[in-house]
Order: sequence, then structure tokens, then C-alpha cells
Amino acid sequence: MRWFSCRRAEELDRLFSEHCSSLDEPQFIQIAGRDVGEVDRMVAELARRWPRAHMIGMAGPLPMAGGRDIAVGIASMLSSTVSSLALPAEEFDRPDELAELIAGAVIHRDTALLLLFSDRRFVLPSLLRRLPLPNERMVMVSCALPEGSVLFSSDGRIVSGGMAVSFSGTALRSHCMAPFLWEPVGRSFSITKSSGQQIDELDGQKPSWYLERYLGKEFMDRLPLSGVEFPFLIERNGRDVCLPIVALHSDGSVAVRGHVHDGEKVRFSYVHAPSLYWSARDAAMHAAKQSAEGMFFYYSAALSGYTRPLFDGVVSAFGQAAFFPAVEVFVKDAHTATAMRTAAFAAVSLTETAASAENSLSSPLPAPPEGIMTLAQLMSTSSRDMERLHVRLQMSEQRYKSLFEHNTDIVYSTDLHGRLTSVNPAFEQVLGYKKEEILYTNSLKYIHPNDIPRVTRYFYRALRGNIQTYNLEIPTKSGERLLFQMKNIPIIVDGKKVGIYGIGRNITEQKKAEEKISYLAYYDIDTNLPNRTKWMELFSEQLDKAKQKQRTIAVALIDLDRFKWINDSVGHYAGDDILRQLVERIRRVLPPSAELGRFHGDKFCLLFPLKTEVQAATEAALRIVREVARPIVYDGKEFFVTASVGLAMFPDDGEDEHALLRHADMAVNMAKKGGGNRVERYCAQMNEEAMHRMEMGGHLRRAIEENELFLCYQPIVDVHTRAVKAMEALIRWRHPKLGLVRPDEFIPLAEETGLIHEIGRWVLKTACKQAKRWQEMTGNDQLAIFVNVSAVQFQHERFVDDVKRALRQSRLSPSCLHLELTEHSMLRYLSNTLRTMDELRKLGVGIAVDDFGSGYSSFHYLKRLPATILKIDRAFIEQLHANASDEAIVRAMITMGRGLGLETIAEGVETPEQLNRLRDLQCTYAQGYGICPPLLAEEVTLYVTEKQP
Repeated sequence: MRWFSCRRAEELDRLFSEHCSSLDEPQFIQIAGRDVGEVDRMVAELARRWPRAHMIGMAGPLPMAGGRDIAVGIASMLSSTVSSLALPAEEFDRPDELAELIAGAVIHRDTALLLLFSDRRFVLPSLLRRLPLPNERMVMVSCALPEGSVLFSSDGRIVSGGMAVSFSGTALRSHCMAPFLWEPVGRSFSITKSSGQQIDELDGQKPSWYLERYLGKEFMDRLPLSGVEFPFLIERNGRDVCLPIVALHSDGSVAVRGHVHDGEKVRFSYVHAPSLYWSARDAAMHAAKQSAEGMFFYYSAALSGYTRPLFDGVVSAFGQAAFFPAVEVFVKDAHTATAMRTAAFAAVSLTETAASAENSLSSPLPAPPEGIMTLAQLMSTSSRDMERLHVRLQMSEQRYKSLFEHNTDIVYSTDLHGRLTSVNPAFEQVLGYKKEEILYTNSLKYIHPNDIPRVTRYFYRALRGNIQTYNLEIPTKSGERLLFQMKNIPIIVDGKKVGIYGIGRNITEQKKAEEKISYLAYYDIDTNLPNRTKWMELFSEQLDKAKQKQRTIAVALIDLDRFKWINDSVGHYAGDDILRQLVERIRRVLPPSAELGRFHGDKFCLLFPLKTEVQAATEAALRIVREVARPIVYDGKEFFVTASVGLAMFPDDGEDEHALLRHADMAVNMAKKGGGNRVERYCAQMNEEAMHRMEMGGHLRRAIEENELFLCYQPIVDVHTRAVKAMEALIRWRHPKLGLVRPDEFIPLAEETGLIHEIGRWVLKTACKQAKRWQEMTGNDQLAIFVNVSAVQFQHERFVDDVKRALRQSRLSPSCLHLELTEHSMLRYLSNTLRTMDELRKLGVGIAVDDFGSGYSSFHYLKRLPATILKIDRAFIEQLHANASDEAIVRAMITMGRGLGLETIAEGVETPEQLNRLRDLQCTYAQGYGICPPLLAEEVTLYVTEKQP
């Protein structure tokens, strides 16, 4: 690349004549000058000399580097290509379409450099963002030209618009140095009002006020060029963004190139001379290492001000470089692919060959002009000092405002006589007084007379240097009394105490909250009764008195029977209302001075007055039971609730609180076992039974660990053919000392202790594996197994997973497994039951309704339950051959089952007469001792073999 510059066009003609013979056919020529006519003539002359060259000429009111009038850059390349495209002015109104046009015409896969020139300054950044980067080597440089400038191409003048030029080639490499040289100076300003690219207010003032104050009127007169030299800086995403000031409006607002938002902070900035010097030196060093292709150097109006002498000095150090002016220079490369950056200058080198490290600068880089570097250092240091001082001032102001004006606590000051000298806004808002009506009045006037002596003491103690803290009720202007936590602090000026500061925190709500928290900690929010903690305190106090005075005392636990059913049917909110009604009933029949408390849920505790004897306590408990049993009407419906009451007496039934409550709880459990709606007093036998149940719980846990549980199997046969349809698995427990323990003894215990889940999983797994072995042994793959499931086990969230696991481990077909559930089990938590049964039905597992007919809701819910088998309760089979009523019921059950598509199994068949009658009634299957008693697994094997058809 060759670069020519001179003061007049005639000198350039002479330079061309001297060097023309040594110039290869150039591919790109760029001309810049001040005079439009001279640039026009030069473009025409060069177009005649080299008609195939891509050419662009620029003429306008911008200072040329080194004080020259004309600059020409000529690029000759061996293997690279140049493409150019004139951009009509009207295309800039559609940046998306214009970007697509440029990309299709001049951007190629191996493009290394794209140059954009236009007088449409405001559109260039947006256009640059839209242009694609086809490779990581590519650099885009865009020059915004000033108003009044003219562009030329080989074909003549471009009245308005722009031009795009690209350089492409697989061996072509571009290097661009485009430093950000602006440094902030002075304080920051908050944008308090803005719209798009216009700033209307800074810190509540018109921006023109700050421009004139900080930058001067000359700056305002030189806009927009001066706005590039001293732009606003704004910090975004951790980096500074340049916002040149492009226009000053008559209303004092300013336009900037870039969008702004309210709340953002801006600062003035200037080109930092030392950074410019070292950046230009780096660019010159890089240019010296490149081959002969040379460098394009585009610089913005930011370098035309106080840094101009420094910039002109470094121009001479560049070798084959062409310097061209612009208002603004924008750069985009692979590092800023989603955006673009503003640069003070962009030094772009193009090479087709490897760089040579032996080249050196064409001339030594001159030292910076005297004073410029010192001035820049002074500005930077002063700016940092000003910023620190401003930050400290702001912090001091903010502390003051936080302490006084912005404090939500009331803050005031007084003189040495207690007269108010200042109050903060919170003082006026909270107490209702206007500042004007209370300043310079005595502060004691606004408190209760009874508090004056106390407050006066605190005032004088504070004046002696001791900070005082105390609580004080202060009436507001409207008469409301508020509680404040006050603090008095002495005011010291020049070492002398001149008054006090008073700070008052309104703790009225806090006090109420503390009282509420205390109430919630000791009282039940639903019934307003003492909770367990509070009631136990009362119980301990009464018990201590009873011990001291050797008196009797009675305690009762009240448990509402089946109250959970009400919650399940009408919801907890309605249940709480019904519970409150019951509490009011109980309160009406309590003896005077009795203390009723709520332990939890539907369980209450009652402490009788001292000297209450057994008879009186029992009669009071019976009154409670009768009162609770009366019907309750809620939402037009009647509800029936009963209560179980357990009594314990001091000293007969226990010497301390825990023993008495434990024994009262045993009595409640005994009352509930007896059907509820009754009163039981503790006796020693209950303790024995409780100990027995605890002991049996331990035995049962060890029974699981020691494999004391085993299964028996009872055949289920076809009534007509006596063929074995299935086996019902029956769990048994053989204790080494107790012998055989009945299932009705240990199954409820297993449900209470939670062991039922472990036992149930073992039964499922064992029964399924045994059924699969019988199938393989007999060749009857339809032989099924029936397994009983308890209500607690069935409601477990992982029950279906347990069934799947048992089937998977045993490889038993799901259709050969039938789960037996009682009507009570099915109707408990009905919605959950239906969901679980539906999952089992989809799995293919059968559902048998065990003891059918014993429940009161069977026929109502049967059509909703996805059952497959009905097992008729043994109570209807026992007198089947002798009782016409039982026969009619069984016939109806069989007919109903057939109508619903359900098979029927009669349980408890003991005699041939019963079996024959079931055959006549068209019952499908039967089981019982009359057919075969429960057998061990090895005994079943022989039985099944014999019964095979």
C-alpha cells in the first residue's frame, strides 16, 4: 500500500508522476480532502489512470492529519479481491434490508475487512450490529462523516448515502487496533428524566446547565464535534459505554447517540492523552512489522481537540499508512459480534504475506508535546480526588438523611432547656404535629404529667454525657397513646454540650405482637382454651397445693369419638366450627374453677378443683358425655358426636403429673374400646393390659426377626365340581413360649405399631412365590392366590409398589393375585381407596370384598368400587340351610353379584348341607372347614395334586 499526502492537489500530481511507474495496478484507492472540487478532480484523474480500481473519495469539514489538505491511500494486492457497493440514501431508512443487501453484495466467506462510509451518522451503529461476520478474521470499520461532507466513487459524486468496500482472500489477514481512550472525569449525574436517545433532566436539572457549567459555552457552540471529544460515559454490564452528545435543544435537553434510561448514571469524559500516545505507539510498532501492504488509519473528531498536537506528532512515525478523518469511528469484530464499539481511532493493517520482525519505525516516535502528559495526569488525579470527595460527601449526606430525614423513627433535638429545635418528618407523621406549631416549645408539654419527673431525670443524665434508654408512652395529637423506646444522646459542638438528640422507636405494634406471641404460646387459637403447655403449668400448681394441703385432685382426658369423620365429610373449617360448639357445651356443665385445656386435635384435658372426690368427678364427666352426645346442627344438617372420658385421681392413681395423665390416657383408651360415649376410671388392671400390649409389641418385632411368622393356605373350590380354584393365604404366629397367637390379637397390634407394612410385604412376597411353585408343579397356570390386606397397609403410599415388586419377584401373573379387603378398609379414605384400586385394576390384580354384607354401606358404594369378587360373610352361611331369612339374603347377594359381573365366594362352609344349598343358589365358589381346613404349604401340595381334574 502506498500513502500520499500533501497540502495542495498540485503537489499530489507531482508525487503521482514520480511514483506512477513503480506502482502496480491498484485495486483500491481512497482520497480525503477539505476542498470538494479538488477531491472531485483527483477522483476523476485517478479513475482515468486506473479505471479498474475501486475508489472512494471523501471531502468535508474535518481536520486532516499532520496539517495536510489531501490524503491518498493506494492498495495493491496480489491474490486478494476488492468489492464495493454504493448505498443510496433511501436504503438507510430500512437497516434490515440494507444489511441484507450489503451482506449479499460485498461480504464473502473469506472477507477480512469491510469498510463503511456514510453521512447517515445515526444509522451506522444499528447497521453495523445487523451485518454478519462470516469468519473469525473479519473486521468491520465504519466511519461516520459530518453533515456537509461529500462522497465520491469511480462513477462520480454520491449525493447522500454511503459506500461499502470489502477486502477478501484466503491469504489476506487483517489486524485492527481500536482502543477506547475516554476516561471519566468529575462527579456522576443520575438521569432523572429521559426518552429514547434524549436526556431531559440530570439530577432534576436541565442538562444544558451542566454543559455550560462544566464544559463552557465554547463546547456548546462546537457541537456535535465537541460532543465526540467530550462525551458522556455510562457503565453497562461492567464496561464503559460512550454516549457522544450530538445536539442541544432549545428546552435545555440534549440528544445523545445511544438509548438511555431513567436511573442510569453518566459522567463527562475526555480523551486520555497518555493512553492515546501509547496506543498510537503500539499501532506504529505493529505497522512496522507488517509487509508492504501497509495500513489504513481512521481517526474520529475526538482527536481534533487538545490532543491534536500529540496526534500530529505521532503521525510521522507511521510508514505505509493512510490517515483519514471521520466524526465517529465504529468497530465490530469476532470479540464484539453481538454489538460494536466506539473508538477514538482504528488502525487497520492488511497483509498477504508473513510479517517481518526486522522492519522498524519509519521515524522515531516523537516525545509528546510539553505539558500535555502532565495535564492529563493532573486531570486524572484531580478527577479521582474529586470523586472520592464527592463519594464522602454523598455518604455524609446519606448518613444524615438516614439518621434524620429518612429515619422511620421519630428524631428530634432540643436545646439545654428542653425546647424543641428540630423534628424529622417521621415525628410529624407519627405524632400528628406540624413542625411549625411545636418548634421552640418545651418537649415536656407533649408527654403525660406523671412521666415528667422520670423524663427530666433522663434529660439531665444525657446532658452529663450518659446515653439514656427508656420506654415512654406519648399521646399523639389525636389522643392515641403510642409506646416508644426512647434514646437520649448529648449534642456536642466544639466540645460543649448544647442540647440532646432524642430518637424514639414506635414499639406499640411490637408490644402487641409480643403479647400475641405470648398468647399463642399458651392458648389454643381455635378454642381459646389453654394449650398443653399452659394447662400443664396450671396442673403442676394445683398438684403442689394438693400435696401441701393433703387434698384430693381429679384429672380427666376427653377424647371425641370419630370426630375425624366429620372433618373428612364437611372439611376442616366446618369441623373447627363444630369443635367450638362442643367446647362451649362442655364449658357450660363444668364445675366452678375447673380448668379445661386442649391437648391436640380432638383431645382435651380437664383439671377439677381441689377436694373433688371420685363421685363428683364421675358425675361431672357423665354430664360432659351427655352434653356432647346431643345432636349438633351445622349448615342445616345434624351431626352426632360422642366423647370418651378417662379419669385419674390423686393420690390413689398417681403421685405426679405424668403418672396421672398416663393413667387417665389408659382409661380413655379403655372407654373407646368399649364403644366410646362413656366414662372410665383408671384401675390397676388397665396398666397390666397396657404392659401386656407393650410386651406383645416387643414379641411381635422379634417374631419378624426370628421368622416365627408362617402362612397357612385354605383352598377355595368350585361349588359344582369341587375343583380347586385358588388358595387363601392366612398368617399365623407361633411364639416359642406363648404358643400359637391368634391373628385377631397381633394384627391390630401390628397396625398400631406400624409393623403391619413389613409383615404385609412379607406375606405378599411369600404367597405369590408359593402360588407360582404350585402352578409350575401342577401345570395349572390359572391357580390363584388370595391375600388379606389390612386397612392401614392398603392406605400406605407405597402399597401398589409392594404389589408390583411381589409379582415381579415371583413371576406370578397379576390375574392370579386377588387382594381381600373388608368393606371398612375400602370405605376408609374413599377417594384414596378408589385411586389405589384403580391402579391395581389397571395392573390386572383382582379385588375381593371380604366379609361382604357386614358393612352398613355395602350396596351404596359397591357400584363405585372396582371389585371383581364378593366373599359372602360367614354369618349368613352359618344358618343357611335352616334360616329362610339368611337364605334370602344370600340369594340376593349372589343375584346382585351376577348382575354386576362379580363372582361370589361363600365363606365359613362347615357342612355338606350348606354346600348343597349354595350349589342350588348358583353360588360359584366356597371355602371353609367343611371343605378343607387351612393347611401348611407342603400339605397343600398333596391336596392340590389330588384335586386336579
